[in-house]
Amino acid sequence: MDMWLIGVIAVAVVIVMIIIISNIRIVPQSHAMIIERLGTYVSTWQTGLHVKVPFIDRIANRVSLKEKVLDFPPQPVITKDNVTMKIDTVVYMQITDPKLYTYGVENPMTAIENLSATTLRNIIGELELDSTLTSRDVINTKMRAILDEATDPWGIKVNRVEVKNIMPPEAIREAMEKQMRAERERREKILIAEGQKQSEILVAEGKKQSAILEAEAEKESMILKAEAEKEAAIKRAEGEAQAIKTVQDATAAGLKMIKDVGVDANVLKLRSLETLEKAADGQATKLIIPADFQNMAGLVSSIKETVK
Repeated sequence: MDMWLIGVIAVAVVIVMIIIISNIRIVPQSHAMIIERLGTYVSTWQTGLHVKVPFIDRIANRVSLKEKVLDFPPQPVITKDNVTMKIDTVVYMQITDPKLYTYGVENPMTAIENLSATTLRNIIGELELDSTLTSRDVINTKMRAILDEATDPWGIKVNRVEVKNIMPPEAIREAMEKQMRAERERREKILIAEGQKQSEILVAEGKKQSAILEAEAEKESMILKAEAEKEAAIKRAEGEAQAIKTVQDATAAGLKMIKDVGVDANVLKLRSLETLEKAADGQATKLIIPADFQNMAGLVSSIKETVK
């Protein structure tokens, strides 16, 4: 009997230990657990070791607190100018309140997807095609603000919203490609024209600079030539002056010599007579005879006597 009781107690202890161990839970990092007691919310377990009451408490939801990336399929939207296109978005969200996330809305991910689609349609409906293609930042900012406000009661924080792809209709894409091709061709022609213009300007500048240099060289050459002619004229004038001075010096020396021999007056008269003789030998039709011609004859006789 005692052995049977000991066995029952041992079995009971083992069962209790198994029950206790089976109700021990470890919550990992960046996770949380929602605990209900008899169907009513009791607490939210954060990271660490926890034990629930057997048969009374239950884990209602396991929630990851990491940031999630929701890539939704393309949504058909219509722009303000009635162009239908498809746009797909990527939503970066994070659960901030596990209780609100568990009890706030049924199937939160589907709710966010539908909310994102309706918000995107409302925003694109206010924009024209060109604005839609160039206003990704505006679309992202508006969607993030609207989604974050709408999902706040669900315990969800929308961190970022990115427009992934904008897919216009095929006809619109072909028209855009033609427009871009025409724009590139126009830019190419402008660049070619600008290059030719710049080339012509550089050639004209080169010719102008060459003409200026040639004019300056010609001017410099004329200045050097004038300087050389001036220098030559000065040299010639100095030579003529030197020659005149030499002749004058020679004449003065001759006169001085005549004066020194004392026959200067008579010699002068003799020179006058020789000049008259040369004039008579020429082709002149008129002769001017000095008034003292007779005195000159006497002078000649006197010189001859003196020479004897």
